[in-house]
Amino acid sequence: MSRREPLPWIHEPPPPGSWRSIFKWGDPGTFKHPNARLCDLMRRTFGLDEAAFREPRRPGLAPVAFPEPPGLPEGVLAAFRAVLGEGGVETGAYARLRAGTGKTMLDLLRLREGLAVDLPAAVLHPRNHHEVRRILEICAREGIPATPRGGGSSVTLGLACPRGGVTLDLTRHMHKVLALSEADQTVTVEAGMYGPHLEAVLNAAPELFGTKHRYTCGHFPQSFEWSTVGGWAVTRGAGQNSTYYGKIEDLVAAQTFAAPAGDLRTRAWPRAALGPDLDQLLLGGEGAFGVLTEVTLRIFRHLPETRRRYAYLFPDWEAACGAAREVLQGEDGRPSVFRLSDAEETDIALKLYGVEHPVLDTLLALKGLKPGRRCLLLGTADGEDGQTRVTAAAVARAARAAGALSLSGLVTRAWEHGRFKDPYLREDLQDAGILTDTLECSVTWSNLAQVHRRVREAVHARPRTLCMAHMSHAYPQGGNLYFIFITAMEDIASYLAYQASILDAIRASGASLSHHHGIGRMTAPWLEGQLGSTAMDLLRALKAHLDPGGIMNPGGTLGLDLPGAARR
Repeated sequence: MSRREPLPWIHEPPPPGSWRSIFKWGDPGTFKHPNARLCDLMRRTFGLDEAAFREPRRPGLAPVAFPEPPGLPEGVLAAFRAVLGEGGVETGAYARLRAGTGKTMLDLLRLREGLAVDLPAAVLHPRNHHEVRRILEICAREGIPATPRGGGSSVTLGLACPRGGVTLDLTRHMHKVLALSEADQTVTVEAGMYGPHLEAVLNAAPELFGTKHRYTCGHFPQSFEWSTVGGWAVTRGAGQNSTYYGKIEDLVAAQTFAAPAGDLRTRAWPRAALGPDLDQLLLGGEGAFGVLTEVTLRIFRHLPETRRRYAYLFPDWEAACGAAREVLQGEDGRPSVFRLSDAEETDIALKLYGVEHPVLDTLLALKGLKPGRRCLLLGTADGEDGQTRVTAAAVARAARAAGALSLSGLVTRAWEHGRFKDPYLREDLQDAGILTDTLECSVTWSNLAQVHRRVREAVHARPRTLCMAHMSHAYPQGGNLYFIFITAMEDIASYLAYQASILDAIRASGASLSHHHGIGRMTAPWLEGQLGSTAMDLLRALKAHLDPGGIMNPGGTLGLDLPGAARR
């Protein structure tokens, strides 16, 4: 296939009501098609002919249709309508499929095959905390499972409803700002607010609230455009700038929950010594204990004019990791974005962004920056101008000492421009029978090399597979390793076995099973083996108290109600 020849990717919004409209990422009219260089690499790696990129496979353009089992009794639906109004209760096939399906690869593979699995019987749209409370009262009385839903970007089977019941979609109505305190530097919002809405409100705080300063939340996950504040909190999520601003558990100051046993409200004190921290106990609950309805977040002054960007190319992974540790353990301030790609990801990224040429490779090799070994660091420093100057200078010193070459901040600007668009690649690749998925884990500096090696070995145990890895968040004690694997695969059983082998390798290497994706049902079988039975018994006791009827997000979430045979 000529590199000048256009590739026939689907470039029109999916038909409304189609399977593709559910498995497509984000905005229906947005696309990120693989370029010819990336297609050439995949064709060589996977042994594909040109026909693989000619005709979309299982594109999912047909309308959603599937046999529907009996729904909820009419009396129960009437009770929900009495609370929510007629438009607040949906029972149609499309609404139920959309509500019970996230962006886990298993979700996408099932949708490609036209499989409607583990769906709710109805989708409910509460307007406030009071209505959530009334819904849970009905569910508890009738023994109906209840599953909260935010933006739907879960990659851990967090939205599946294996026991049916109802899904509470918080995004239609529950996205208001409830309070903004410039004195306390906090904002309180409803849990269904999407990331861009929150950031736009904070950036425009002087116009909207009469504040002196503009603000930012500082939380920008890959799913930023299509995830909610509540979703961030219940999965213990992290944004790409978290090395400076912190993960969501650092940003949450207070929460309001509706649980079957009653309401829980924490207070936004800066710190307290009132026994175990209830906020930290509830964060990461993934809807298993109750419904998060309101969140108070710590916010920061918005200073984009003082941001400094940098990018460096290191001779190898070991040198790059050593420099990263030096930066994070120094006392020169914390970087904001701090993204270090290993050699395989660096080479693929250079192809993806068109930064490759034989002459350039020769010149870089003369400086010790050889293909197959060199590693790319992208980053920013945020904060007051003097602070960002000091932080960026510290990164530069560590990079130079490790033999890195500065690529200037232009490379990071290019990454920023498209950083939320990479998930759109998945739909095109699956059209060609190519699967790309991710798993991530938390590591210490002392076991980083072992985790990186063992997980890559597990990924590459499947022949003809690409394995990209990067450190996406970093701390004085370690960081997050984020693995992206790409392989020609469409069979669900093969995928599940392959994914399990990688999760086995993550746990065996001593890493945490997740740093910010959460656990859901996908990783749940491994959780008790990592935490231990005493810790799991404690979590089960908490659930039994807050959810005595076991109605909240049942069927394996966090492994709390998994049968022993399902645990690994």
